[in-house]
Amino acid sequence: MPLTWYVQMQCSDYAGTDEGEGKSYSKRYCRERKMSTAALGRRLVTCLLNVSEARRADLVESVAKAALYDSQGVARETTAVLNIFNDRDYNRSVITIVAAVEGIGEAVLSACEKACQLFDMRAHSGVHPCLGAVDLVPIYPLGEDVGPDDCARESRAIAAGLTRRVPGTSVFLFGWADAPLQRGLAQRRKEMGWFRKTADSNGVGPVPDKRFGLTGIGASPYVMNCNVTIDTQDLSVGRRIAAALRESAPGGLPGVQVLALPHEGAVEIACNVESVPGLPPGVPPGQRGAAAPPGWPSFSIAGQPYCHVPTSLIAARVAELADEHGVATGGAVLAGFTPGECRALAEAALSRGMAEFWKERQSVRM
Repeated sequence: MPLTWYVQMQCSDYAGTDEGEGKSYSKRYCRERKMSTAALGRRLVTCLLNVSEARRADLVESVAKAALYDSQGVARETTAVLNIFNDRDYNRSVITIVAAVEGIGEAVLSACEKACQLFDMRAHSGVHPCLGAVDLVPIYPLGEDVGPDDCARESRAIAAGLTRRVPGTSVFLFGWADAPLQRGLAQRRKEMGWFRKTADSNGVGPVPDKRFGLTGIGASPYVMNCNVTIDTQDLSVGRRIAAALRESAPGGLPGVQVLALPHEGAVEIACNVESVPGLPPGVPPGQRGAAAPPGWPSFSIAGQPYCHVPTSLIAARVAELADEHGVATGGAVLAGFTPGECRALAEAALSRGMAEFWKERQSVRM
């Protein structure tokens, strides 16, 4: 839902309460407000901040608030937290921070500093792979006026700022921030030992302090997290399903990276769903405006079209593969939003001044 819809709803209500000059003034105010918020929408980015803690939800919330308020408690302009996703078995949380690209760096850095103060990797336990108290800091463009160079610049600034502000932290770069190679996150994680929870080499900065561990920082097109439960405790079945599902397998799904992990007495097929360049399947070349297959979200970055596999297709494919092993599936969980949802909710939160949007999301009329 575009930001202008929310602004128009607010303005129509406001304009109808006055008469004469008051009503004229309110309409003019609304037109100006509509233009300013629409301009902001074009400069939006998001950070899906992954921290290695979920069992102390109050501390994770403190990290989210550090993104929103400075040390004096003053709110940062054009910044909101849309969602906090906690998983106790993984002992991992994802905090969705949105801001204008010019303000994302300070918001994310402050959140990272707070996480380093509160979380200690030496005491961490959880089934999800991780290397750092702040484990992943990805920056994704949401607005039309934000490109790869903008996101790469902010990511590198965050990396430099973190190692400077918190001595003992160390980072590795990925995606657009990893100049000139631009290695993807999956490749960088393999190189750094992330899947084994043991860092094999140093990142950018000193040897990481064991308290903080190693942090991945970078930028790329939007990545979703989609998890599907299969009704078994046999991890080998989950691993076979994961192997058949991931992009690198024959018949695998484009942009999908997969882990099979024990979760709440079953096995979860945990998918990173990367946006891939190009038009959705079935859209002929040169017909960018043509209808995409049902459920295939698409968008563009600096004029380059991207799309991503829909959650429904992932769930259906997991169910098909699980059935081959005589296993049923549970529901699919999207840990956050699609790119379009993230943009719309960001615009809604910022137009309404709802910085702590994750607390009020259910009250917002969509």
